[in-house]
Amino acid sequence: MLKVGLVGLGFMGNSHLQNYIRLEAEGLPIKLVAICDVDEAKQGGALVEGNLPTGLSPVDFSQYNFYSDMVEMIEQEDLDYVDLCLPTYLHAPKTVEAMALGMHVFCEKPMAISSIAAQEMIEASETYGKQLMIGQTLRFFPSYLYLKETIDSGRYGKVVAGSFFRGGTTPVWSWENWLLKKDKSGGCLLDQHIHDVDTINWLFGPPESVSTSGKVIHEGNGYDIVSSNYYYADGKVINAEDDWTINNEDFGFEMRFRVNFESGTIILENGKFTDYPHGKSSFEPEISKESGYYLEIKHFAESILHNTQADRRVPSDSAKQTIYIAEKEQLSADAKGEQVFL
Repeated sequence: MLKVGLVGLGFMGNSHLQNYIRLEAEGLPIKLVAICDVDEAKQGGALVEGNLPTGLSPVDFSQYNFYSDMVEMIEQEDLDYVDLCLPTYLHAPKTVEAMALGMHVFCEKPMAISSIAAQEMIEASETYGKQLMIGQTLRFFPSYLYLKETIDSGRYGKVVAGSFFRGGTTPVWSWENWLLKKDKSGGCLLDQHIHDVDTINWLFGPPESVSTSGKVIHEGNGYDIVSSNYYYADGKVINAEDDWTINNEDFGFEMRFRVNFESGTIILENGKFTDYPHGKSSFEPEISKESGYYLEIKHFAESILHNTQADRRVPSDSAKQTIYIAEKEQLSADAKGEQVFL
């Protein structure tokens, strides 16, 4: 039986909690036994809502041992791994600390507040011989996997262009408002836009250079709106935009993409996923409706259970490269869109 400790019970921590409950119910030999959070209200069962439907099903919190200190939790419980759902600036130090105490680590995205901190996590994994995987969840979403397979197989030829967008409500639900503090979250660019930075890195590899424009709405937030162009040697036109200032209940949240190939186009928009082969009728691919959040946690847990490579879908070096690309975007935005080479 795999025993897990969840560190952080905010918005994403609740999402992970709901998926552990489901995995246990499905018969996977896994058990969430302890939860760590500094907020006493969370220990009383308070759950945080955000901008995604992660689920707020009633939870019997009496079945979990609660702690306010991660080290104490690890020392008191017989755990196999910890699941870190903490503010971004804590990802690296808490990963290193947990691995030094013998834990494998599943860590929410983004990998770290900087590429230097990300390297510290990689070195800890190597030093202590522990598995590390970052929750870049789009690499597990069926629609994005379908897109990846289309690129890798070459069935529509080469990619000629791609456009990615995500946006929604300003995240005002975080503990002590850490998401809106640039030194703790990196702002919209590193917290939310990072999903598409990682997707582009995963699908096409790192670009030669980037050019980013950004807008700060509230001082201290970091960029609240960003738009990045990615330049590749073959000339394909790639752009990603993010805006977390769409504060209207009717909009909610949306992620979408359009990727054009030499002989086809694939689009995800308004929740509809469509394949457009050139010269043929469009169709909606038959893909799993499963959430990437569920699939990534199941993947990590099964990797630990079967002693296989947990980060094969999200290699740590690739996750670090994503942070490095985002850092170059930050430099470009600070320089009013100046092209920055990697």
